[in-house]
Amino acid sequence: MATPGIVELLRQRVVFADGAMGTMLYQHGAFLNTCFDELNLTNPRLVKRVHDGYVEAGSDFIETNTFGANEYKLARFGLADKVEAINAAAVEIARQSAGEAVLVAGAVGPLGVGHGATNALLAGQYVQAFARQIKALAQAGVDFLVLETFSHPDELRTAIRAAREVCDLPVVAQMSITEDNETIYGHPLGAAFYHVSREPNVVAVGLNCSIGPSVMLESLKLLRGITDKPIAIQPNAGLPQEVDGRKMYMCTSEYMAEYAKRFFEHGARIIGGCCGTTPDHIRQIVRAVGAMDRAMHRTEKPRIAAGAAEPAKGRTPVPLAQRSRIGAKLAAGEKWCSIELTPPKGVELTDLEAKVQLCAQHGIDAINVPDGPRASSRLSPLVTAVKVQQAGDVEAILHVCCRDKNILSLQADMLGAEAMGVKNVLIITGDPPKLGDYPDATAVFDVDSVALTGVVRNLNRGLDIGGGELAKGLSLVIGVGANPAASDLARETDRFRRKVDAGAEFAVTQPVFDPAVLLRFLDATAAFAIPVVAGIWPFTSYKNAEFMANEVPGVVVPPPLLDRMSRSKTREQGRAIGVEIAREMIEAVRDRVAGLAVSAPFGNVHIALATLGKIDISELQ
Repeated sequence: MATPGIVELLRQRVVFADGAMGTMLYQHGAFLNTCFDELNLTNPRLVKRVHDGYVEAGSDFIETNTFGANEYKLARFGLADKVEAINAAAVEIARQSAGEAVLVAGAVGPLGVGHGATNALLAGQYVQAFARQIKALAQAGVDFLVLETFSHPDELRTAIRAAREVCDLPVVAQMSITEDNETIYGHPLGAAFYHVSREPNVVAVGLNCSIGPSVMLESLKLLRGITDKPIAIQPNAGLPQEVDGRKMYMCTSEYMAEYAKRFFEHGARIIGGCCGTTPDHIRQIVRAVGAMDRAMHRTEKPRIAAGAAEPAKGRTPVPLAQRSRIGAKLAAGEKWCSIELTPPKGVELTDLEAKVQLCAQHGIDAINVPDGPRASSRLSPLVTAVKVQQAGDVEAILHVCCRDKNILSLQADMLGAEAMGVKNVLIITGDPPKLGDYPDATAVFDVDSVALTGVVRNLNRGLDIGGGELAKGLSLVIGVGANPAASDLARETDRFRRKVDAGAEFAVTQPVFDPAVLLRFLDATAAFAIPVVAGIWPFTSYKNAEFMANEVPGVVVPPPLLDRMSRSKTREQGRAIGVEIAREMIEAVRDRVAGLAVSAPFGNVHIALATLGKIDISELQ
């Protein structure tokens, strides 16, 4: 099967670019005063070594070593007559590394002589120069073009025009900007991309070079409001710093991967790196974002069709009010509260059982049992849920994560939950393994939360995943997750609707710290008419608040709350302010939600109980 072209690939999933070429050539021994483009002729094995590194790291396409292979830049080295030879050799080297599965992009950079916007003669010459290089790349067989690191929109449009005159290749058009979201010539982001994004041969637009990932994230948010074309993001590995006389890029691969996840969440469709990035940076980006995208891909085209449409056969499910005490409260419209307790990392349950008993004594309705939160390895959540219900007069809500098991194992767990008397489930897609302590673990994502919700609904009707009839239908209360702070509210609302259509009977939100965000989500989803339980997280310290703001996907912490938490000077003050903030959130949304799901941060159940007003803040331990 032929490798999909860039246009088709962008329709299917996120696309991973490569990283820096010059950085890697320098690391492998090329001198700074070398013409890096000439290495395609003089040292092709060195260039191939760089390409091989990115292919091994998981790049979907590699860029030819031709960023400066135009007649103006090559003339500085006396090589203007070798434009065609250098570009053709670059494509041949890249093809050897790419094989059948990886695309080859022809890299084209600025001419390095100004944009020539006010001089018709120069503009014509510049078109010819771009056309000469692009024609050489096209004839050598690149799959598409990447026009990158342009600082003036007129020069970029000149290159786009040249490409259109000599070939019909798709173009990814990228510019570099400053920290003020302007080009170095003072063009605001919107003005810079207004005409570029409307060029017919441009299939994606984006940003590369100049700035690090943090600033580029803010630029991405602005760019999304300017264009409806796919967006490419390839930042530097931070801003270079002087170290022993050398310019060094200090961003670690892990740091870049964290920002890559945010790029993905904010709509980037091509993600890679520029100056300072290495194959290790790309490898970590692919691991972090790839698992998230696979989960998203399952959402768009789930392989399991059990939840896709109302089944034609099956029994009438047990009425919601008869399935569990939580089900009865949901059916009656009564409010309820739960506390989340994470399964232990080992098999010692004494501490967990004591916390469950304390919750039961204070009238907590249920214990949320997460499934591998933040991709951590812990005791089986199903075993933990059973032990919770044995420890005290309280029900468990078993979280079921789609990440780690195929559909057969997930169905087996649902049968097991029913057999062991665990009647409440909360179905989530799950964090990718890169978030946790075992980044090399494999994410399965056979189905996502929408599809698995449909599977459980059918099990309640007595139908298994193959459509076969069970001797008895299950009686599980089906919950799902929701993210009111999602960057794309329309998409999150649509996912929520699909979960309801698949059979969801209640929802629990991610921890929410801004009442307006939750109320906006509730208004947007009011027509879907299932109870929504508000997720509440009481901060324990300023450091904890920063972690929630910066490291937990889907969570947004308003700056004023971070400022309040920063004023705490002691552990006791931090906890007290955190509980105070959580209580304010509860009061602001109490009348609009079906209940509260309060986390016990770091296993401290007393903080959760204080948040719910069950104990006084002075009793915190």
